[in-house]
Amino acid sequence: MKLATKLIHAGQEPDPSTGAIMTPIYQTSTFVQEAPAKHKGYEYARSQNPTRTALEACLASIENAKFGLSFSSGVAATDAIIKLLVPGDEVIAADDMYGGTYRLFTKIYEPMGIRFHFVNMANPSSIKPFINEKTKLVWTETPTNPLMNICDISELAAICRENKILLAVDNTFATPWSQNPLDLGADLVMHSATKYLGGHSDVIHGCIMLNDPQLRERLYFIQKSCGAVPGPMDCFLVLRGLKTMHVRMKAHAENGEKIAHFLKVHPKIEKVYWPGFENHPGHEIAKKQMRSFGGMMSIVLKDGTKEAVSRMMTSTKLFALAESLGGVESLINHPASMTHASIPKEERDKIGVVEGLIRLSVGIEDCDDLLDDLKNALEKV
Repeated sequence: MKLATKLIHAGQEPDPSTGAIMTPIYQTSTFVQEAPAKHKGYEYARSQNPTRTALEACLASIENAKFGLSFSSGVAATDAIIKLLVPGDEVIAADDMYGGTYRLFTKIYEPMGIRFHFVNMANPSSIKPFINEKTKLVWTETPTNPLMNICDISELAAICRENKILLAVDNTFATPWSQNPLDLGADLVMHSATKYLGGHSDVIHGCIMLNDPQLRERLYFIQKSCGAVPGPMDCFLVLRGLKTMHVRMKAHAENGEKIAHFLKVHPKIEKVYWPGFENHPGHEIAKKQMRSFGGMMSIVLKDGTKEAVSRMMTSTKLFALAESLGGVESLINHPASMTHASIPKEERDKIGVVEGLIRLSVGIEDCDDLLDDLKNALEKV
């Protein structure tokens, strides 16, 4: 079954009682049992819910996985993976990552005794000096947020297999439409489904997809015991969003390519981070493991002062100044003061998240209108 068909049908059957073609929202906290411990597969909504079951089956299918698990946010999904570890364990993580992940790792789990090494993974071999008997997990994003760095998942997976280390990939930016990390050797795939999977900026959700049944049972135990589960309405909204993901992603990618090329030659732009350019350091790897370069990019203004950045970002009319990404509408974001503010300035500067860096989530509006919006805003710089 091809992806477009999976997105619309996987895990979803007409409601047996009414024939409803859309999965119902089972807005209930508990389920009547025929006798003590005798039930129809559902007992309490924190443990399982039919709307969530349908979504998890669909999520597994689109990542070519055996299992899917839904959480109340992307951070909650990430948190569940880190809860597989114990004090004394070590994690090797990409040095360029979503600020919320960095905050979770350094502010919540480092004080609990888990050690994190932040490494540039453009060359997968760079993790080797940090591997020891305590290393239990490698965490990467590709493309990364916000610098669009690319990591070779297959090479990283080979190193992890050789050393019996789990590899988790945050696939939020690429989406299953463009990239399938499990097929490339990863053990776990995480998505902030708030973004492209939901696609309409109306739901907070996270998910994990995987193939190992024992690992699935451990994560399900964490999901059930810690309770960071999505409500049935949230699951319904993600299911609804998934049905159009393939057509949305095509539009995101087409608009993204046009805008990236426009910005690359604009006289007020110093640099454009987008893996579709042949001179991008990870372009060849991206071509190998991705089917599209997507609609996410970051730019650096030549006038990188705080005032110039503010003027540009507050002058757009269609690109809304907001957190998040991946919705049908275009968004503009300042990582240093917004999504990555939790990373210390010296660390941000070291990896390139500078004051003049601006991140764009290119939506699916008419591209000519988006180009005009950016032209007008750049005139204010």
